[in-house]
This record gives sequence, structure tokens and C-alpha cells, in this order.
Amino acid sequence: MLDIAILGLLMDRDHHGYEIRTQLRDRLGISSNVSFGSIYPALARLERHGFVEAAATSEPRISPLSTGSLSGERASLRSLRQSQGLGRRGRKAYRITERGKEEFIGLLSNTATLDDAKEFSLRMALAKYLTPPSRVGLLERRRTDLVERLAEVRAGASNEQLDSYARDVMDHAANAVELDLAWIDNLLSTERSNQQTFAREAK
Repeated sequence: MLDIAILGLLMDRDHHGYEIRTQLRDRLGISSNVSFGSIYPALARLERHGFVEAAATSEPRISPLSTGSLSGERASLRSLRQSQGLGRRGRKAYRITERGKEEFIGLLSNTATLDDAKEFSLRMALAKYLTPPSRVGLLERRRTDLVERLAEVRAGASNEQLDSYARDVMDHAANAVELDLAWIDNLLSTERSNQQTFAREAK
């Protein structure tokens, strides 16, 4: 999932590692605390595979401040070294390659690897990069999963051994799945219409 998210962010523009971490939360809705300890290894792996590459940066070089005293200048130099050491990885910007774009589209459209609601939400947040037929396929796969989940929840709610509190929880879960299904059906209606337009324009 992290590879899809990183490549998706780089489809728009080049990003530093720190920006990627921020955008994962603010733009793609990945609320879990994704650390630099997972982002930088992922970037390194993607770079080794030729999916991303280092991009030139235009950040100005910082010079130590002259303070007029030996002790002050030493403190300024120490501060500069610390800030450069901490920011060295963050200053490296990454861009997606043509090979990376192909990999991203392949990962994004592969419904066989769609595992859970979080990954579906991520793919929908990046669905502008898919063709209408691919978006329909993604939505249909999610709808199938939801229908199966609803049947499981309803079967569980019918268990006579459940007390009233447990049954309320199961009913609430069923209502949540039904809401998701209604949302998916609405999206499917729109995307199927887009698919028809896409097919006509392709002729």
C-alpha cells in the first residue's frame, strides 16, 4: 500500500521525504503514523527498481552567521551542522520515472491485490489516474466484498445466543456496510456512465 501511495503522490510533482509523510496524512487520508523509518526504505527500494529517481533541488546553501565572537560563531557552526545532519535526507527530492508510472498504474488497477477498506480508500483517492473501465472494475470488486461482508454480519446478528448489546453492535455493523454499499452503487452509476462516454470517444 505504501508503494502505491508514494508513487501516486509523485505523479503530481516531485516530493521530499518529509513532504511525502505529510501528504500521506493530509491528502490521502492515511491516518496511521507512517514513520520516516518506513518511508525512506520504501523510497530506496523504489529507486533501486527504477521507479523513482533523485530530482535536482534549488534549495539555497546556508552559511554560518557571523556573531562577532568566537564562542558565538562556534555555536552557530554547531547549530548549522546539526540542522544539515537532520535535514540531509529530507532535502533529497524524488521524481517518478516513466517505468514508475507504468508500475503505479498496474498496482492501482490490480483488483486481485485489494485487501481491505483502507486500501480501497487509498485507491479511490488516486482514482483520477485510472480509466473509467478500471474504476468500474475497482468499484465492482469492492461491492462484491461488501455484499459478502453484509451476509456474514447479518448471519452473526441472527445468532440467538447473542445478548441485546452484542446484537446492537452487529446491527450497527450491518448498517455501516449498507451505507458503504449505497455509496459504492452511486459511484458505480456515475462511472458506468463515464465508461460509456469513454468507449464512444475511443471509437
